[in-house]
Amino acid sequence: MLKRLTSNWISFVGLLVVCVSAVFILFILIAAWLGFESNPYIGVIAFLVLPAFIVFGIILIPLGKTWERRRLARAAGLPTGLIRFEINLDNARTRKRIIATVVVTAVAFAFLGATTYKSMQFMDTTTFCGEVCHSVMEPELTAYRHGPHARVACVECHIGEGADWYVKSKLSGLGQVIAVTLDTYERPILTPVRNLRPARETCEQCHWPEKFHSFKLVVKTHYQDDSANTALKNILLMKTGGGSPTLGGTAGIHWHMNIKNRVEYVALDYARDTIPYIKMTDLNGRQTEYVSKDSPHTIEELRTMPRRVMDCMDCHNRPAHTFEVPEVAVDGALVTGDLPSELPFLKREGTRILKEPYGSREDAARDIRVALRSFYRAQYPELASSQADMIERAADVLVGIFQRNIFPDMAITWGTYRNFIGHTYSNGCFRCHDENHESPEGLSISQDCGACHQLLAMDEANPTPVLEDLPRR
Repeated sequence: MLKRLTSNWISFVGLLVVCVSAVFILFILIAAWLGFESNPYIGVIAFLVLPAFIVFGIILIPLGKTWERRRLARAAGLPTGLIRFEINLDNARTRKRIIATVVVTAVAFAFLGATTYKSMQFMDTTTFCGEVCHSVMEPELTAYRHGPHARVACVECHIGEGADWYVKSKLSGLGQVIAVTLDTYERPILTPVRNLRPARETCEQCHWPEKFHSFKLVVKTHYQDDSANTALKNILLMKTGGGSPTLGGTAGIHWHMNIKNRVEYVALDYARDTIPYIKMTDLNGRQTEYVSKDSPHTIEELRTMPRRVMDCMDCHNRPAHTFEVPEVAVDGALVTGDLPSELPFLKREGTRILKEPYGSREDAARDIRVALRSFYRAQYPELASSQADMIERAADVLVGIFQRNIFPDMAITWGTYRNFIGHTYSNGCFRCHDENHESPEGLSISQDCGACHQLLAMDEANPTPVLEDLPRR
């Protein structure tokens, strides 16, 4: 049989492609099983490229045989139209060929099926999503690995369960591959992602707004720009709210996500930062429309524009890919002790140095260290000498903060991706709660802070909230 498969060059090439591809796949699988270090591109070759070559080789084999039969027919002066195949099962040689063909085909398809299944698994890994298109996805992968959802696979949010969204995501991914290949993708990548699966089908598989109730005590520590890096605390009682009248009421932050409420809005910009129109339908079916006083459009025009139904992603717009602002990042490092608060003016200088413009990430890694050393050598020479190691560790932390937030190649800098949770460093809540959206009946969307949180302490070094006064529900 091997002689027949190698009797023409086309079938021979097909057989060679199949064998070489299979050997390479087996080699990669054995290397991975033995624990040798791999990378995402090896996975692409093993589970995407090589299986495609196997299919190509399998197709070449019968094509070569057909071409050979036609060539021999022409040489013998016979018709070269449809080739007549005769199978005589009384012939022992024919039976052996059929059995051999069935066995080889079964083995080939079993091997191809296993590699195809493995390729599907590989394409669902965070490695594939984040590292294959390294230059494009490096910022999002870095933010993801430092975020609260780092143990949640990309596909669980970006695809979810079911074949329909799996197919949609792969078709969308094909367009992204073409954009990367042709270098036509946006820098930075536009957000929010327009073809993302609805949050109710992904986020709410783990987070259940209907069950949200009661309150959450939040302590936020921030540091002053003085020499002592004085720590001050804000204590807020967050009214997380209830999603169901039977499970904690319908007031509070997650009132927006109450299963009986429906909030729709029109955004004038891609980032959904400018919202001139809001329509609220409450649990009794009452509808109220609100229009911003600054809207360039009339309410009639706004009613005809595309609307979005509010869900988790309208506030939690960076749930797994959070980019920090310098002040918050430095505060966080001081809270955890990664940055030593003993170094005078570290909050002020660290924030200032991070905000300086740098040509590249490499330049930043060098210049941030130089700038911090220079400050302490000039202002605190004795400290710079006695605490040189502490200063170096602080510089390393500042470099780390910069490296996980700034990506010049993707045009990502401080504030490129804003977080709509809260309202300190972005419009956030105030996109709607600005006292500027009014209904035709004269109602306005309140800016009352007490609707979302109760401030128990503000800018206090040692706050002592009276716990007895806190609400019980």
